[in-house]
Amino acid sequence: MSNTAQAPEYFDVVIIGGGISGIGAGAYITKEFPNKSIAMLEGRDSIGGTWDLFKYPGIRSDSDLHTFAYEFKSWKDENAIADAPLILNYLKETADEYGLTDRIRYRHKVVSAAWSSDDAQWLLSVDVTEADGTVRREIIKAGWVFGATGYYKYEEGFTPEFAGREDFQGDIIHPQHWPEGYDYSGKKVVVIGSGATAITLIPSMLKGEGAAKHVTMLQRTPTYILTLPRVDALNLKLTRLLGERAGYLATRWKNIFMDAAVVAFLTKLPKTARKYIRSVNVKELPAGFDVDKHFNPPYNPWEQRLCLAPDGDFFKSIRDGGASVVTDKIVRFTRTGIELESGEHLEADVIVTATGLNLRLFGGIDLTVDGRPVDLPKSVVYRGMMLSGVPNWMNAIGYTKSSWTLKIALLGKSIIEILRHMDTHGYDTAVPHAPAGVGTRSMLDLNSGYMQRSKDDLPRQGDSVPWKMENVFMDDRKMYRGSVIDDNLKFSSRLERELGARSVVEEARA
Repeated sequence: MSNTAQAPEYFDVVIIGGGISGIGAGAYITKEFPNKSIAMLEGRDSIGGTWDLFKYPGIRSDSDLHTFAYEFKSWKDENAIADAPLILNYLKETADEYGLTDRIRYRHKVVSAAWSSDDAQWLLSVDVTEADGTVRREIIKAGWVFGATGYYKYEEGFTPEFAGREDFQGDIIHPQHWPEGYDYSGKKVVVIGSGATAITLIPSMLKGEGAAKHVTMLQRTPTYILTLPRVDALNLKLTRLLGERAGYLATRWKNIFMDAAVVAFLTKLPKTARKYIRSVNVKELPAGFDVDKHFNPPYNPWEQRLCLAPDGDFFKSIRDGGASVVTDKIVRFTRTGIELESGEHLEADVIVTATGLNLRLFGGIDLTVDGRPVDLPKSVVYRGMMLSGVPNWMNAIGYTKSSWTLKIALLGKSIIEILRHMDTHGYDTAVPHAPAGVGTRSMLDLNSGYMQRSKDDLPRQGDSVPWKMENVFMDDRKMYRGSVIDDNLKFSSRLERELGARSVVEEARA
């Protein structure tokens, strides 16, 4: 690695990450502040984040695109549940339309961020990968940072240790590292896991000329799965009646209210919800299928993530005989498949470990404030957007029970309000301070394995507004009514800090 000697560039706002959160934030900020200097740093060589990184068959959204897309840019495709290429095209269009394309710096990976109160700015250490593969260190200064780094580790997915892994003679693939163009035609495939990735993969691997011979979903614990139409028929009617823009917004709010109602039903009436989901599954599965063994989780709905099957494609793959479900525990991998605790042996040519992600906020960036490391587990999240004691840094953390991107609208409007307030009053620093004695709890509301593995490394949330984190948009939106500027968010200027420090010295001398 070589070090650059050129003077650091300064930007009013640096956005870290060129995925759906970063592009959304960039659109809000650049539109409102066309004269501010803004840069977007993307560690990879293309924008899109998740929608460009993952290449496994059928990768698609889990949420409808009328809520997953941006409030300010209509989703025009008739598919409400969309595949990754459509989403990626939408993001590229947004970047072009809002003048972000020329502001993006590819292969710029931020490794550390150091805040200086004296200078009221962040010093970002960035590893820049050149075309020939060499890496040089670059320093960039920023008045504000918007951390749109996602919530998982891009470099590697989570895979448990499986005994006998080295004995298996076929291919073992984690969906996060799916080889582009991989040929699985005519092969017997076992997918380990029953989360959103598995529910997406299985029907996709059974389509077309290159279809797998058979795909088995091997799960240790069942998952709640519901069907959802891929095309929103009411949206098509509303668009014809109201026009493209009004039809999009009407559909967006219709889905927001519907999603909130469904989450409330599933969480507040778990016994009734469990019966309802079971009745839907019975209708979708072949007669005599053991629903209670394979689709009856030991937890209540929405204690872990609920999965969606567009047009019931996952269930159809079972009805058609191309897919099967096995609920059991793994003893070991063998030369030709997987030995199970029940004594059964699953034959496989390919094993897909859809076993989850490694959760990581802020992209693993080393954060310091005035030379002191930021201890994330001791930080408290302010309005789900900033961290106590960390100045001029906003985080993009979406929802677990609503479309992730709904949060971006709230964050975009919030940073605009804060920046405008600072410009008006001559402030250069804004930092949340949690009140003494505030009660805290985990910021996560699901007990999914990938979340529980990481909860002790993450910031905490408070037990009251504005330090709580709501994971449903309609609940969270209430916290953003009116101004986000309150007594918990402290503003200052360099002159005020100098006068304050001078006053302290004079009092000590007296």
